[in-house]
Amino acid sequence: MLDFRLSPEQEQLRMDARHFAMRELLPVAWYYDSIDATPKAVIRKAYDAGLINLDIPKQFGGPGLGLLESTLATEEMAAACAGLAASLFDNSLGMEPVLMSDNEAAKQKYLPKIAKEFKMICFGTSEPTMGSDVAGMRCRATPDGQDYILDGTKYWITNGGIADYASVFATVDPKLKHAGICAFLVEMAWPGVTVGRTIPKMGQRCSNTVGINFKKVRVPKENVLAQPGQGFVLAMKTFARTRPTIGAFGVGAARAAMEYAVDYAKKRRAFGTAIRNFQGIQFKLAEMYQKVETSRLLTWKSAWETDLGKDANISASIAKIYATETALEVVNEAMQIFAGYGYTQMFPIEKILRDIRLLRIYEGTSEVQRVILASYLLDAYQPTLPALEDLPIHREFDPLDDQSPQAGQSAWRCRICGYVHYGDQPPDECPYCFFPKSAFKRV
Repeated sequence: MLDFRLSPEQEQLRMDARHFAMRELLPVAWYYDSIDATPKAVIRKAYDAGLINLDIPKQFGGPGLGLLESTLATEEMAAACAGLAASLFDNSLGMEPVLMSDNEAAKQKYLPKIAKEFKMICFGTSEPTMGSDVAGMRCRATPDGQDYILDGTKYWITNGGIADYASVFATVDPKLKHAGICAFLVEMAWPGVTVGRTIPKMGQRCSNTVGINFKKVRVPKENVLAQPGQGFVLAMKTFARTRPTIGAFGVGAARAAMEYAVDYAKKRRAFGTAIRNFQGIQFKLAEMYQKVETSRLLTWKSAWETDLGKDANISASIAKIYATETALEVVNEAMQIFAGYGYTQMFPIEKILRDIRLLRIYEGTSEVQRVILASYLLDAYQPTLPALEDLPIHREFDPLDDQSPQAGQSAWRCRICGYVHYGDQPPDECPYCFFPKSAFKRV
């Protein structure tokens, strides 16, 4: 039986996150966006309030909450500022490879520090020359006994400039593609680790983004999260688990734009009346609302499946692609309602539009999500209806009429054009497409 109600604890977490976002994120968002900086003090406040690191298990000192709780908190943060929400969420992204690895010693060493000492961890797969093509990475991990030596650069690293640790994916040999990828937990203070300048971006400027360079960085065996060949699988499992949260970014930002548009439509007057009275505006608002609600349900479903331990890769891709693409549509329509004022920096819409454009790119572009879904449909999806060649489309007689001359006769369907022939044997030639009797199948 379906039940879409949140528990009292989930509702409380949602409201706590909402109040925090309104009190701590909203007042500072535009200033830090303008100076392209991340207010780490705000992240510390979120940590003190218990609103980040929600998925650290209790055995390591965390609250032990699920992905659904994370999406609830993320939506509220993203409604205030999608950029700050990204930096708040990134600790979970950075931790996932540790949580899902088989390295129990690394879990025991690092997860309690992140939970109890306000340590930040970032995530590194992308490089200057590769993003979605994870198997194309070039950052090298050279075996040295049981240790590894890292050389190369990771790019587009959220929180890389303010993190204490990094989950880093590298390859023992680029020619091996997937089979060469391994993963490591790197301490940012280790010799040879260099953080680049903050990358100037169009949006999400409140979220720190840098490149990280490794020059002969020794990673001890205790910090190996995945051996060669296992790293790619670990990265894909990480993305499958974190994509619902990207959907929550889209839901929160789109909801904010919608609420601002509703407020503006109630107060802005044109042609002697509030613009809320124009059907064109009403239709825009109605479309915005249904897209926000649908996106939230898809996001919750994928998070719920993940928390149940199911393979949520497909539902996560659906949630990610739908919520992020409709967010762009919602915010774009909100700007249309605001018209010229929406295009100015005095109103919130232009920043939201800049912030959410990135959602269709990171953690698997919309195109990658379509590849995932198409591959599933073509290779793994189990249909409930019969194949076309087994489909008896009766047009010449009523199958319920036992007295019909065709009753009791075999039906043969042409697999080329679909013509159905009745008789003990198929025709020597299809009367429509002229293919021979071998083209017919008994249905």
